Amino acid sequence: MEIKPIFAALMRSKTGPILVAVQVALSLAILANALHIVNVRQAVAARPTGIAHEEEVFNLRVRPLVMGGHQEQIATQKAQAAALRAVPGVVSVADTNQIVLSSSGNYNGIGNTRVQGARLPTAAGYFTPDSLVKTWGLNLVEGRDFNAGDVLEIDQNASKDFPTTVIISKATGQKLWPDAASYVGKKLYFGAGDGARETTVVGVVERLQTPGAAIGNDGEMITMLPTRLSGNPRTLYTVRAEPGQLDRVMKDAEQALRKLHNGQVVVRATTQAEERVKRYRADNALAWMLISVSVLLMMVTASGIVGMASLWVTQRRKQIGVRRALGARKVDILRYFITENLLITTTGIAGGLLGALALNQLLVAKLELARLPAEYMLAGAAAFWALGIAAVYGPAWRAASISPALATRSA
Repeated sequence: MEIKPIFAALMRSKTGPILVAVQVALSLAILANALHIVNVRQAVAARPTGIAHEEEVFNLRVRPLVMGGHQEQIATQKAQAAALRAVPGVVSVADTNQIVLSSSGNYNGIGNTRVQGARLPTAAGYFTPDSLVKTWGLNLVEGRDFNAGDVLEIDQNASKDFPTTVIISKATGQKLWPDAASYVGKKLYFGAGDGARETTVVGVVERLQTPGAAIGNDGEMITMLPTRLSGNPRTLYTVRAEPGQLDRVMKDAEQALRKLHNGQVVVRATTQAEERVKRYRADNALAWMLISVSVLLMMVTASGIVGMASLWVTQRRKQIGVRRALGARKVDILRYFITENLLITTTGIAGGLLGALALNQLLVAKLELARLPAEYMLAGAAAFWALGIAAVYGPAWRAASISPALATRSA
């Protein structure tokens, strides 16, 4: 089939084809970038936190109604931890000031020198007198875990004491000492100038996300300090249960704490899986919104193609009848309309690819989004080609099925 007569026919009635082509272009530009954003956000939400077997970990926020002073609070924390460890099915318990993916937490400026005025990178600071390495199943790639001699008991409202040992993540080590082969034994400073607190790196974990779980290596910039803190009305425990025992252990742990305090305590338990859901709720909502918009765009585009093709079938009824009377087969009529639609769709796709690149460039400049991979544009183009063929097939088949006698009859 020659393309020239089809193209000439399109040029005689430009408005419809131009509108459909523009619709395809806009839809493709939006669709490609929307799917790219969805994929990026889903990849972010699926990142490993560093916690092994998150489905076995839960967290307890405990607030006694009576606090007492520093010594009383420290004794209470030790009694609470002992009560939790005594619960059947508990593998490990750790007192901590914050948990992964909680969206809020403690961050500190850290550096490899005491230089005053230096712009310091920030890292999440996990304070714990116990072993987060054991409780969270972290992969210790270098050095050692904390021991009892490392732990300080500090009143955070009065004491100026600070631990001298620290465990860091690989991301933290790479940020502070990019050329070092080993980080154990390095001096890490909290703050800058004469007031900076000096610590020595004793261990390195492969990864552990911050409470905010930012994108990139900054999301794994963490330090762990061996400290038991008083002065906070709430104590936070993270607990690992035996496989398959999470629900029962959570209930028993809450009951053990209430029994310890004779009911004079507020306990709130959440699983680590729930923390993940809450952290990425907005990302998942955005993903579903973009998917919905993309589906609606494709439906609107398909309806536009169907409407245009149906109109043209009505307008060309006699022309189709004459062609059939002169020997044109059904497949010839069908191929004519599909080819005509492919010309319009291809023009729209060409404009859509340029639009997708332009929109992505804007997103990269304004929102620091990653550049649009070519496969998204190719997949979008293929989707709209297939959509165009599927949308025009029904009207084209009806046109091919028109009887020459009926089509050429005067209205």
